[in-house]
Amino acid sequence: MITKTMITKTVSLSFVEINDFSQLCESEQLLVNAAIDAAKNAYAPYSNFNVGAAVLLENGVVVTGNNQENAAFPSGLCAERVTLFTAGALHGNTAPRMMAIVAVKDGELTFQPVSPCGACRQVFVEIEKRYSQSFQLLLTGKEKIVKIERAGDLLPLTFNSTEI
Repeated sequence: MITKTMITKTVSLSFVEINDFSQLCESEQLLVNAAIDAAKNAYAPYSNFNVGAAVLLENGVVVTGNNQENAAFPSGLCAERVTLFTAGALHGNTAPRMMAIVAVKDGELTFQPVSPCGACRQVFVEIEKRYSQSFQLLLTGKEKIVKIERAGDLLPLTFNSTEI
């Protein structure tokens, strides 16, 4: 039964904008470069928009992935999910610590960082729940890098199977 009481809640997202690649620490730079390399191997014949992702795991291993398109558009998969699902398949007991995401159009890094889609955001929430800890995101473009402390914060009103 729904009562007639109305509650107002506020959702906020805290992030840092970095305007110079050199402001990243060495491990962050390596992760971004791994994502750029991964984007080069994306299969994106329809959009010509290559996305690469690299995730640094707690054990120091870096796993990369890229978007994989398909003529039957729902059958493709985003770089973020390819990367996290590969990490889960190969290193299932190891939590992610940080993920870098880049997009490349016409062989060039996009000027602005790209933001993950809703499906990827839901996967971030599930991954953080699975490992009982958050992981950082580095959304990287030529002009700026957006560093988000908790990937799950990108989707504040999540689907949660325990609330059904």
